[in-house]
Amino acid sequence: MNLDKLIRRIRARLKENADAKTRESGKRFFKEEIKLYGVKAAVVSKIAKEFWAEIKDRKKAEIFGLCERLWQSGMMEESFIACHFSYAVRKQYEPKDFKVFEKWIEKYIINWAACDTFCNHTIGEFVVRYPPYVAELKKWAKSKNRWTRRAAAVSLIIPARRGKFLKDIFEIADILLKDKDDMAQKGYGWMLKAASEKNQKAVFDYVMKNKKEMPRTALRYAIEKMPKSLKAKAMTK
Repeated sequence: MNLDKLIRRIRARLKENADAKTRESGKRFFKEEIKLYGVKAAVVSKIAKEFWAEIKDRKKAEIFGLCERLWQSGMMEESFIACHFSYAVRKQYEPKDFKVFEKWIEKYIINWAACDTFCNHTIGEFVVRYPPYVAELKKWAKSKNRWTRRAAAVSLIIPARRGKFLKDIFEIADILLKDKDDMAQKGYGWMLKAASEKNQKAVFDYVMKNKKEMPRTALRYAIEKMPKSLKAKAMTK
């Protein structure tokens, strides 16, 4: 795979589909300074699929090399394409890949959109395939890096919706319970909300037990899908 040539082509396609209005509207969703071409999400997904069809028979190491280069650019749309590629090779995941994924989070993820896109799918799928690695997410929850802490929670969103890892979800929530960073609060609140889809009573009981210490932001996220009667109980001081 000629990486330089391929990346030039990907960037050319993104530039062809960029516009200033989309770029400026996209920036409003972030407190951080972000770099955008200004390509709509559906179009980015289409471009990713087009290039994936071209490279899908390549070795995983080559795909990861391409992802690394895309992450390095710091451009939002390139990070989304990297996420698409790293998830697309999910059937080839091996335990050693965890360190690669961990490095990408610590080195390149600097906003919630990149964190959630990567962790919901790539990391979420990885831990379903290799459940012992959920223990590593608990280590992430203690990180000084706000995005690594958020990653600890949002990596379990999709498994949580399926009723998986409930004990681990509560353990991660315990670690993040008093976190002062709103990105971590929203992350573990979202994780609890996802878990409530299959385990409503258990999540409600957890919220009621911890609501005096849980930041209101996390609490509101956690109970969002619950009936009004349970929400009222949870929100009562």
